[in-house]
Amino acid sequence: MTKTAFLRPRSAPAESMESLAGLLREWLPLQRWFAGKDRPVTDLGVLSTTELFPGCLHVLVHAAHGGVPAPGGATPAGDCYQLLLGVRERPSPRLGKALIGTVRDGLLAGLTVHDALQDPRAAQLLLERLRRPGTAGPLHFEGDPAQDVPSGLVPRLLNAEQSNSSLVYGDEYILKVFRRIQPGVNPDLEVPGALARQGCHRVPAPVAWMRTTHPFKATLGVLQPYLRNAADGWTLALDALASGDDFTAQAHALGRATADVHLALSSAFPVGAPGENGRTAAAMTERLTAAAHAVPALQPYVPGLRSAFAALATCDAGPPAQRIHGDLHLGQVLRAGREWFVIDFEGEPSRPLSERRSAHSPVRDIAGMLRSFDYAARQRRPWRPEWARRCREAYCAGYAARAGWDPRKKHGLLRAYETDRAVYEVLYEARHRPDWLPVPMAAIERLAVRGD
Repeated sequence: MTKTAFLRPRSAPAESMESLAGLLREWLPLQRWFAGKDRPVTDLGVLSTTELFPGCLHVLVHAAHGGVPAPGGATPAGDCYQLLLGVRERPSPRLGKALIGTVRDGLLAGLTVHDALQDPRAAQLLLERLRRPGTAGPLHFEGDPAQDVPSGLVPRLLNAEQSNSSLVYGDEYILKVFRRIQPGVNPDLEVPGALARQGCHRVPAPVAWMRTTHPFKATLGVLQPYLRNAADGWTLALDALASGDDFTAQAHALGRATADVHLALSSAFPVGAPGENGRTAAAMTERLTAAAHAVPALQPYVPGLRSAFAALATCDAGPPAQRIHGDLHLGQVLRAGREWFVIDFEGEPSRPLSERRSAHSPVRDIAGMLRSFDYAARQRRPWRPEWARRCREAYCAGYAARAGWDPRKKHGLLRAYETDRAVYEVLYEARHRPDWLPVPMAAIERLAVRGD
C-alpha cells in the first residue's frame, strides 16, 4: 500500500490536513487571487476536505486576519478560499511554480503538495468530473444536458492578473475556478444562465458547473464556451492608441452591446423602483470619507466631490434599479469578429455576495466603462484626454440608440456614479499599484473642480 492510500476515501479526515497549515500560511498570501495581502494571516482553519480523484484533494480553508472565535464557535474575521491540492510521494521538477512544499509531520508527513490547477493531468481529470454529472462527498457536478463536452481537450492555465483561476481547454471551453468563496449562488453562474434563457447572445452560456453543500452552499466553478480569436476591449483600446487609430466606432458598438445586456437583465430578473438617490448619495459620501482618511491626497478634493453626491440626492431618480454587471470595464468585454461580448458577471469580489446580487442603477455600469476609457487614454504619455472624450461620447450614443434613454442627459446621476468609481480607484491604486494613482487622481480633480 502506498503512502497516499489514505486519499482513497471520498472524504479525507480533517486532521490529516492540519499539518498543512504552516505551508499554506506562507503560500496563500503569495497568490495573486489572495485578497488579504495587506493583513497578516493569524490563523488558518480547514473547513472541508474531499477527495476529488486519487492524488487530488479539494479543500476549503478559512484564513483569519485577527481576532479569536467568539463563544459559541463564531468564525473570526477572514475569508474562505478554495484550493485544489495535488499530493504525491516524490517532488517532480515539472511542478515548477505549482510546488507548495513537503509536509514535515502529521498524516501527510513526507508527502509533496502542489497546486493541482497547474498540473495538466489534474486539470484534465477535473474536466472529466465536469463532463459527467455526479457527486463527490459535498461536491456536486452539474451541467446543461443539451451540451456535450468532448473529452481529451488539452488544458492551459491563464496567467492573467485576476481574482480567480481560469483554465482553457483546447480553445473550446474556459473554466473559471472561484478562489474566494462566499455562501450562495455566484452571479457568474446565475446571470449568464438567466441571459441564455432570454436568448441574449452577448454572454457565453454556462455549460457545466460545480458547487458544494458543506460547510455552506456555494458555487465553486463555471465552465463556459471559450471565444477563440477574441480580444478583450482593454487590449484593443491600447492597440488603437498606440497606432493612432480612432476607436469611436468600436465604442459606439460597445455601448449598444451594453444596452442589450441591460435590457436582457431587466427581463430576466425583477426590476425595482427608481433608485433611492438620497440613500445612494449617503453611501457614496460615507465611502468618500473612509477613502480620504486612508489616502490623504484625496482630502483637498472632498468638498467638491461631496457636491456631486449632494446633487445626486436632489436630481431625478433615473432608470429603475435592476441587476447589472457590477464591475464593467474594458477588460470585461471581448470582441470576436464584429461582435462585442460581455463576460465576468461575478462583480467586485471584495463586496458581499448579497450586494452583488441586488439591484442597482444601470448608470453604475456605464460609469465604470467611462472610467475605463480614461484609464486607457492615460497609459502612456502624452496622455490622450481627447481620445477618451470621443470614446465616452460614442459609447453613450450607442447605449442611447439601443436603450431608449441617453446617459448624457442624466448628468447628475452619471457624475455621481463616476465620482464614486473614481474614489474606489484611488483607494485601490494607493493600496495595490501606487504608480497608477495619478490616473484616478486626474479624474478626481476634474470631477471635483469642474463638475464634469
